[in-house]
Amino acid sequence: MLGEDHSLTNDFPQYLNTIAELNKSDTEFAKKADKYDKLDKEIRVLELKDAPISDEQMHQLKHDRSELKDWLYERLQQE
Repeated sequence: MLGEDHSLTNDFPQYLNTIAELNKSDTEFAKKADKYDKLDKEIRVLELKDAPISDEQMHQLKHDRSELKDWLYERLQQE
């Protein structure tokens, strides 16, 4: 779906407390989570504006978001 919210707290509600704890105690996690959230918001805005960028650029943004999400999810599972 276009404009769908893929924030960490939305996609992983079972990890709400862990996300909050890691954002406070793990600077690498916090930086990557912040980057992920900004990227997710950017993608949503672009989708809602009929993606005023090339398909290749949109694919790259989504790929980057996916890689960050995988890293963050692995870190959440370690806790």
